Amino acid sequence: MRFPLALNENPYGPLPSVRRALTIALGSASRYPEFLPHRLPQLIAARIGCSPEQIVVGAGATGVIMHILQAYLFMHYAFDSWLEREFPTVEFERFTDDAVVHCVTERQARQVWVALSERLESVGLRLHPDKTKIVYCKDKNRRQEFACTSFTFLGYAFRPREAKSGRTGRYFASFQPAVSPVALKDKSLQVRRWRMHRHTTNNLAELAEWINPIVRGWMNYYGAFYRSELYGVLQRLNTYLVRWAGKKFKRLRVYKRCKVWWERLVERQPDLFAHWAWMRAFSWAG
Repeated sequence: MRFPLALNENPYGPLPSVRRALTIALGSASRYPEFLPHRLPQLIAARIGCSPEQIVVGAGATGVIMHILQAYLFMHYAFDSWLEREFPTVEFERFTDDAVVHCVTERQARQVWVALSERLESVGLRLHPDKTKIVYCKDKNRRQEFACTSFTFLGYAFRPREAKSGRTGRYFASFQPAVSPVALKDKSLQVRRWRMHRHTTNNLAELAEWINPIVRGWMNYYGAFYRSELYGVLQRLNTYLVRWAGKKFKRLRVYKRCKVWWERLVERQPDLFAHWAWMRAFSWAG
């Protein structure tokens, strides 16, 4: 009997020894957190310290490559090249399928919106009905009222914020980016999930080795603009460290003793934790 087989095919079942080996191996095999990778980009982004929107996952190498081809080839043809050709004075930024288009007037913005919608429909795509909107970048020079004055892009929330003039020292309204509330909540929940105060078998150096690469990534990415928005999360890290100290050393469960220990620690090892460069305060939970 002949079997027309490909290189990776076999007409016979696996040997009993092979079945036993597979059963043992599957018991300790690493699996994705879920079948459809909704949480996987968040887990990877949290580990390396970037926005989940910057992580591309797919079903094997082919799935990832298809995402890349769509973003950098198809969208380049359907969006980038077309916009540069049809509206040469309009500037824009795009990351995969998210884009920000800068227009001078509301009339120009609506004109670009209609033309872009028709363009994408001609190639089998369409603008997102909820995410697509016209935003008025309100600041001290643009004071008109408008329905929408903020937007989120790549983990940053762009909106009017209070800024201080370096020349006069006065405060004024400026349209600036900062870490978005969604990203901030995600980092805060991640800090909570770490449960650092329960890792009493680890010392401070081991805790620092664990969290520093992640926190440094947050600081480098989200702290590039208006970094004070991160201070609450960074202070929460210190609060968990103080709780860790109280669980590990009974004498540090008293506020005054713990405060003295903390101040001496920060003075003696100011670079132990990456976030101490920006935040050294903590909250006392009692």
